[in-house]
Amino acid sequence: MTSTPVPYIGRFAPSPSGPLHMGSLVAAMASYLDAKVHHGTWLLRIEDLDYDRNVEGADRGILASLQRCGMQWDGEATWQSRRLPLYEAALKQLQDDGLVYACGCSRKEIQDSVLQAGGPKGAATVYPGTCRHGLAPGKAARALRLRVPQGADAVYAFADRWAGPQRQDLTSEVGDFIVLRGDGYWAYQLAVVVDDGAQGITQVVRGADLLDSTPRQLYLQDVLGLPHPGFLHVPVVTNDSGEKLSKQTGALAFDTASNAADLLASALLPAARFLGLEVRADKVEDFWRQAIPAWARRLAQLPEHP
Repeated sequence: MTSTPVPYIGRFAPSPSGPLHMGSLVAAMASYLDAKVHHGTWLLRIEDLDYDRNVEGADRGILASLQRCGMQWDGEATWQSRRLPLYEAALKQLQDDGLVYACGCSRKEIQDSVLQAGGPKGAATVYPGTCRHGLAPGKAARALRLRVPQGADAVYAFADRWAGPQRQDLTSEVGDFIVLRGDGYWAYQLAVVVDDGAQGITQVVRGADLLDSTPRQLYLQDVLGLPHPGFLHVPVVTNDSGEKLSKQTGALAFDTASNAADLLASALLPAARFLGLEVRADKVEDFWRQAIPAWARRLAQLPEHP
């Protein structure tokens, strides 16, 4: 008896901290093409939980830019800020299971603890578990952290469809991580896992800057009883200094062309070339007709990853 294939559901999840730039266009294009090649669904989710970084009107600009590029999402776009009860329910589940505790450590205190233990400065992001057994006298909670497993259970391995086999020890490389920030903002790791689970995402296609986050998300999916999606992390676009292209590094909006031909030449074709796609088109609709089979050929060129 053969099993029924699981329908492909992918997503693009930008933050409205400004207009889309070339790096975000590459990620959007890869996720869109992967959904099309697999005859799947492509969802759009605006990740707007970091309210301090949100730019007024940026979400509407993102939707407009995608449509100008010829990328239409399926169904209605969603906003994380409208889904807060889902995150609250997930946190309660984790608390009921005894997996969450209050942490009173500042970033400097964490860094000092790591250095005092003989660790290098680069290891400052690995939380040493200072508050695992309760807050020190006089300490107030600054965040809520999730306990990571110990020993062999802390090792998470997965096969990325682009980057190949990955492995991370949550205890030694991450430590207990934040699920609710001290300012009341939901942490990315929790929100993205809850949203992917609620939306039935089966394949996550995004930039390689998030590759390191994946084991934490796999662990969260396990403790919340959610399935693991597949992952594909494409290379990130960098600036002349080798830094990831982002709003923080001065990335400019890609959608500044006055007409479709200029948009094709200045954005769509360069993004396709960055992904290793051979596309030659002078109209946006022709671009996508060529780009979809080109993505299928690109996937076939990737080495087999067990």
